[in-house]
Amino acid sequence: MRRFSLWLRGKPMIADSALSLVFFALEVVTFVSSPREERWPQLVVGFLICLPVVWRRKYPRVSAASILSMSYFATLMMWATGDPAAEHPGLLALGVSLYTLVAYVDRRTGAIFACFLALDMTLSLLVIREDVILTIIIATLLYALAWITAEFLSARRAYDEEVAARLEVAEYERDRRAEDAVATERTRIARELHDVVAHAVSVMIVQADGASYAVDSNPALAKKALGNISSTGRDALAELRRTVSLLRTEVSSDAMPQHGTAGIAKVVEMMRAAGLGVRLELTGELDDVSPSVSLGIHRLVQESLTNVLRHAGANPKARVTVRRTETAVLLEVVDNGTSSSTFAHGSGNGLVGMRERVAVLHGTLETGRRPDGSWRVYAELPLEIHD
Repeated sequence: MRRFSLWLRGKPMIADSALSLVFFALEVVTFVSSPREERWPQLVVGFLICLPVVWRRKYPRVSAASILSMSYFATLMMWATGDPAAEHPGLLALGVSLYTLVAYVDRRTGAIFACFLALDMTLSLLVIREDVILTIIIATLLYALAWITAEFLSARRAYDEEVAARLEVAEYERDRRAEDAVATERTRIARELHDVVAHAVSVMIVQADGASYAVDSNPALAKKALGNISSTGRDALAELRRTVSLLRTEVSSDAMPQHGTAGIAKVVEMMRAAGLGVRLELTGELDDVSPSVSLGIHRLVQESLTNVLRHAGANPKARVTVRRTETAVLLEVVDNGTSSSTFAHGSGNGLVGMRERVAVLHGTLETGRRPDGSWRVYAELPLEIHD
């Protein structure tokens, strides 16, 4: 049943079609209980009332307007034919339409629709003139139940969506941190590899030069130098094999972080889905900067927005500004300063990581609270990195 429920949730028109058939079945039962020829138009009207339910979630406004219009038309027919007994159980779809507008559109549209429902009920009561109090009570309870149910389910759906978005952000952050750890380890191994090769080759060159000079005048010294070359080469080869063995697993390019404006936009969209209001401003050509600088920008934006989401209190907001100049990329992230304890209870590892990353890129980083209470992260990363 759970698999069927999940499958049905992904195909709303199937469920809405089934609901429309249920309403029309009630119309048919009412028609059969009063099988007079003049009731055939009433069955047609009942069918037209139930039909828009099929598109209630795909086109909620159009569906609600169509059902309400047919309800007005049914009231007009009762007045024209003088037959106040013409019942339409399919008009229960009016309550469904009210629920749909409140849950899937907004409260304002639902309130406007409720006003037209009140007018429709008033006109119907003027035509029927029977059981007025009971009709008002039943209709009021039906529409109130529809509104309350819509409020509850829409709040639950919004909560589930925000939880799912936050889980996605957490998973994204976990994966990116794992990639950062792998990249850091590979950088360390590459540095060790460079040190091994540079040291070994330098020693071997010096020993070879010495042996070439001493081969005629001091064969013993030349022999000793050749032995040093041999031992140094063997040690270097063993070290190279050990180091290279750690690099045999290749990382797919698809698994690497997405750089440039697309990567920044992706991080911003994920944070927005998690409930963080982000305003993004990009200036200058940012897609052709070096991969190291681009990755640095990506990580600084990601870490800063994550800190805002965690520590900026209720209704957090942030402004991200990335501007490229002739010599550097300027990055600024400012939150709305709604919490006086921004970053106060954090571990501080995020700020330390940002400082280390900016230092590797030979840039500058400024973090701290501004006079208006907001927290500001400002970084300047040079476009060209000189060792």
